[in-house]
Amino acid sequence: MTEEASTSPSLWRHRDFRRYLAGQSAGVAGSAITSTALPVLAVLRLDATAGQVAWLAFLGQLPPALLALHAGALADRYPERRQMVAGDLVSAAALASVSLAGALGSLTLAHLMVVAVVRGTAGVLHDAAAISLLPRLVDRSLIQRGNSRTGTLFAVAATAGNNLGAALTALLGPARALLGDVASYLFSAWCTARIRMREDGPARARKTGMRAEIAEGLRYVRADHRLSVLTAVNAATSLALALLNTLWALYLLRELEMGPTVFGAVLGVGALGAAVGAWVAPALVRRYGPGPMMLGALALPPLTQVPLLLASPGPAWQAVIGAALFLQLACAGAAGTTQRSIRQLVTESGMQARMQAVSLCLTSGARPLGTLLAGGLATWAGVRPALTVGACLLVVPFLVLARSPLRRLRHMPGDGGHPAPAPATAARSGWKGSMEEGPA
Repeated sequence: MTEEASTSPSLWRHRDFRRYLAGQSAGVAGSAITSTALPVLAVLRLDATAGQVAWLAFLGQLPPALLALHAGALADRYPERRQMVAGDLVSAAALASVSLAGALGSLTLAHLMVVAVVRGTAGVLHDAAAISLLPRLVDRSLIQRGNSRTGTLFAVAATAGNNLGAALTALLGPARALLGDVASYLFSAWCTARIRMREDGPARARKTGMRAEIAEGLRYVRADHRLSVLTAVNAATSLALALLNTLWALYLLRELEMGPTVFGAVLGVGALGAAVGAWVAPALVRRYGPGPMMLGALALPPLTQVPLLLASPGPAWQAVIGAALFLQLACAGAAGTTQRSIRQLVTESGMQARMQAVSLCLTSGARPLGTLLAGGLATWAGVRPALTVGACLLVVPFLVLARSPLRRLRHMPGDGGHPAPAPATAARSGWKGSMEEGPA
């Protein structure tokens, strides 16, 4: 950890944190441009069917499922910044090839699928390192605040990216709009390369086999009930959202007849909800405790799908869908920053990347299953029934947390005189590790 991190109580005076945040926020904004432009490119320009849209999403999500554990082990072994920069540069090159092919009139769905695989591979290398870097970048007492501010700024960046993506798609066409994401990846790589934190230490010196380090990370997460329950919640949420998100663009653009500009605006409103949720998460945790707050945040998303299932074309329903997405992502922002902080606070430094990688592996593994399920259900029963199944699946993560002692967690680990157990002790104690809880 840098000396600056330990002496300054303000995150905004932390130079390396500002560089980290600027680079990652630019990447989020760029990805939002792609999330707006790519569906338009596939559905409206290349006439992709529901099955082809599902396969495109499946191929993009397959690399994280297969490579997350290896990426986490690499990030615990080697400097995170190098891994992040490499991932950014590869992603930039892949998306630039789409814009070039579009300009030459030679773009195909097969090209998009290859790019999805390459970008997914580069993304998992980057993300495994980026998520594990924050706990070493800032002081332990600032982790929750850091996650809250990061989540807020990411959501604001996503809002700006969605709106910019809609504008670029309308002005330049969807293929050229992807150049905005290319620029964001290059800026992210530049900011990351300028971080000056020290990256040596005991964890860097250990060079056991890759397979042994991966197995150690799996055992570590399984042995701590907090890590294992939150990882299960993330995986269940990921499966449901993968099904919903695979058909979301197709449903809005084709069946509800949204134009690209309105589609981008709806995504932007939703991202603004994520910003609000992430910003208010620390206050909600102080008032209700992290367990009850996360439980409430998981209870609302299934209800937010009801307007989507009842909607028909028209401006009134577009506004209702935007409001429902705002609420859904506000819940996601609040719960997401809180559970990430808990996992980071209870995990020792040398295990951060592997702990995150186990979660990423399971959540990423659930996504391809969700996309294939979406494609099969949409082909067999139709898009709206498939979305109904996705809405029902959103109840599962709520039930997982509701059946866990974590639902009564009243303090963040290390807060209010309730220190987190030493990670090695937590690993040995298995499912009966200590936890500060309030009354039921």
